[in-house]
Amino acid sequence: MNHDLLKTVIYDQHEIIKNFQIVEREYEFDINANYVVIGLRRAGKSTLLYKIVQELVKAGTDWNQIIYINFEDERLSEFTLNDFNDILSVQAEMSDKKGWFFLDEIQNIEGWEKFARRMADSKEHIFITGSNAKMLSAEIENRLGGRYLTKYVTPFNFREFLKAKNMDYSDKTILATKDSGKIKREMKTYFYFGGFPENIEYKDKREYVSSIYQKILLGDIAARNGLRNTNGLRLLMKKVAESVKDEVSYSKLHNTLKSIGVSISKDIVIDYVGYAQQSFLIFAIRNYFSKFVDKETTPKYYFNDNGLLNLFLNKEEPRLLENLAAINLWNKYKDNVYYLKGQNIDADFFVEETGEVIQVAYSVSNISSVRETRTLVEAARILKEAKRFIIITYEEENELTVDGVKIEVIPIWKWLIRN
Repeated sequence: MNHDLLKTVIYDQHEIIKNFQIVEREYEFDINANYVVIGLRRAGKSTLLYKIVQELVKAGTDWNQIIYINFEDERLSEFTLNDFNDILSVQAEMSDKKGWFFLDEIQNIEGWEKFARRMADSKEHIFITGSNAKMLSAEIENRLGGRYLTKYVTPFNFREFLKAKNMDYSDKTILATKDSGKIKREMKTYFYFGGFPENIEYKDKREYVSSIYQKILLGDIAARNGLRNTNGLRLLMKKVAESVKDEVSYSKLHNTLKSIGVSISKDIVIDYVGYAQQSFLIFAIRNYFSKFVDKETTPKYYFNDNGLLNLFLNKEEPRLLENLAAINLWNKYKDNVYYLKGQNIDADFFVEETGEVIQVAYSVSNISSVRETRTLVEAARILKEAKRFIIITYEEENELTVDGVKIEVIPIWKWLIRN
């Protein structure tokens, strides 16, 4: 790889980082550790690295020690595994001090993990980002041999979203009538268009989210996995979106596609859903009561950002509300969050770690008789692990006791701020 070209890429990146305004995120890094930073495309992984670079320079590191390379730069389209040594050579040419290496979207380079392991063995400082869950596969983790810590990055949570809008969300603000009204107004934007950091600056937010979806679908899923039936993939993702809130099996998805004339096998449906999960487009939550096989084959699927899900829906706020709750729970608890279906219980979420049983209802009325309260009472009676019972609504708030069970009714904006 031409060294002058690499230096140009690095110097250009320096200028971007110098002028980049950083919104504080809820992530911490040990500067003495090496990291693999993963997550959905445009979720803010690069910005977290920018912040690390800015802090290093502020602490006295020279810019010529900073080797930041984004492998989605079209000038590096011919870059291969054999070219990684040129990065080391260029760093030595730029500075006689130890370098700091930031390698962005490295999954584009086949065999990257070999170089990453060698860098860690050489005691280099290295931070890596990627937009594919394969970077967490058992094979790659084995090759990296415990030399890296993993950080999973998501689009803005609601607190970060408010911070980016320079809005206070302290308890005092939440309780003040006018200030809480402003937060509710921002909730509406977040609810429909999600938390992609850059989208805050766009007027046509739906168009921005749509452009990200196309890059994920055609790039991160179709191109990376060599898929030719992109129409089948599009329709499958549409059907997954329409199934949010509901249990869905591979067979059901296959039969649904077949009924509208899409001829792809069940095995391909399984592969496509897996690719969508690997690209962080969707995630699965499983039934706490199910046997292992059923847990894996009949989950509920959710989208990793409400803006992405909203591309497929028309006035289906209950699905968006449950999806937003699922995002918050999944990002916090991962495989320790389930849904409950069985033993006369049909609850949207159960957090094993905290004992929370959660129902999601866009609006509630005649609260003592609705399905949500009945299933929470039943969960309190049957599930010994259950300790706290919540109904998440869009804007209604209450606290009640039904058959001796205390139930909190919390609006989504307040729940997101406090959880």
